[in-house]
Amino acid sequence: MPILSAMSPMSASSVSKRLLTWLGLTLFFTLFGLGIAGRTDLSMVNAFLVMCSLLALGAAWTIDANLAAKRLQPGQKGEDPGRLLLIRGSVLLTFVLALLDVGRFHWSDTVPRSLQVVALAVSALSLGWSLWAVRANRFFIPTIRIQSERGHQVVRGGPYAYVRHPGYLGLVVGAPAFALALGSWWALIPALAVSILFSRRAAHEDRFLLGHLEGYSDYAHHVRHRLVPGVW
Repeated sequence: MPILSAMSPMSASSVSKRLLTWLGLTLFFTLFGLGIAGRTDLSMVNAFLVMCSLLALGAAWTIDANLAAKRLQPGQKGEDPGRLLLIRGSVLLTFVLALLDVGRFHWSDTVPRSLQVVALAVSALSLGWSLWAVRANRFFIPTIRIQSERGHQVVRGGPYAYVRHPGYLGLVVGAPAFALALGSWWALIPALAVSILFSRRAAHEDRFLLGHLEGYSDYAHHVRHRLVPGVW
């Protein structure tokens, strides 16, 4: 949903809260990743966790505080809840399968190191692109709905000047890259499912916004592509 917001100055308490949130998330995902893998000597897994931690720090430092609170608010209802649940399950399965593969069972952990390095770079760029979209859009919540209580409106700034759903684009590209960066061929199966599901969700959200968000049809006329410039 294309919305541009400005960052407001942060107080010392706000900075401390954001840093503590980042530290907590970093600790959780590190313990989760290494616990599933069952070992700590996998260089690409460690590099992936460091990349995620650095991007999480960028998110904690730059994302609008009200948006962060809104994204975590329970019980929100909107369009397409079934597909959202499938996306979350497929993302979790991608990481669990990849970590079990490379750390414990070695079903398909034969991804060449050079390809893993390229995939790690693609992962960082795609997540950075999605972070840009979230930072530009203070209405970037998981559910698809019109947030009239927050003054929902259309703008054309940031990555929304190029495609209508840049956050989804980053994850469509990023999900397969995550599997390859971690080193698992089998994890590509749920990862590709993530990409397909996000593509379908982008189409669903686009139809919803065309019918419900004032000014969106004019925006869509000028920014013609949903996910890929020049393609779709």
